[in-house]
Amino acid sequence: QVQLVESGGGLVQPGGSLRLSCKGSGTVFGIYAMAWYRQAPGKQRELVARITPGGNKNYVDSVKGRFTISRDNAKSTVYLQMNSLQPEDTAVYYCYGLGDTWGQGTQVTVSS
Repeated sequence: QVQLVESGGGLVQPGGSLRLSCKGSGTVFGIYAMAWYRQAPGKQRELVARITPGGNKNYVDSVKGRFTISRDNAKSTVYLQMNSLQPEDTAVYYCYGLGDTWGQGTQVTVSS
């Protein structure tokens, strides 16, 4: 069974940092592009960052310079390092990849 399991969400003050992790299982991790999406209350799910098997990365404009996506194929894990967090980054963050698999989501709340 192909699975993605996220961790690392939580409550952080504006300007703070969090690192999300997403561990895959059930298939060969390294051959797939991986991505992070987020969905804020009342809004559509949006692509935040994506990384190809070769390590090419792209980001939504609102997080460029603040967020960094990376992957460790030996650990079957993709990361999202989030710095300078702002209240508008508050959302449920989802990992996506391994063909067409979603993680369960992890809540990120940015508030003072």
